[in-house]
Amino acid sequence: MERKITKVEIITRPSKLEELKDALNKIGVLGMTVSQVFGCGLQKGYVEVYRGQKYNINLLPGIKVETVICEIPVDKVIEVAQRVCKTGKPGDGKIFVYELNDAVRIRTGDRGPEAIMDEK
Repeated sequence: MERKITKVEIITRPSKLEELKDALNKIGVLGMTVSQVFGCGLQKGYVEVYRGQKYNINLLPGIKVETVICEIPVDKVIEVAQRVCKTGKPGDGKIFVYELNDAVRIRTGDRGPEAIMDEK
């Protein structure tokens, strides 16, 4: 049976980064890429007044945590991310899940699940 390679993207509040990293590490997710991002969802931003001028701030800061998994169940990653990131208020974020066709470790040429697994 061939193992599926799955990419999970978690976009959430910057204040949740350390807690999310720790929680993902505890379930075995060790490799991840973190980016600072700006975006808007349902909350549509807010209006700020600076020196008497009104400014629409509609792109709010966030973080995007990306990880690629093959052995850890996707549902477990989603459950952990939801538990950590949920405040019940707008801006908690989104989780996107993608199936990947292939992965390549550049250094060794390993392909497929071996490319993302720990070399022991």
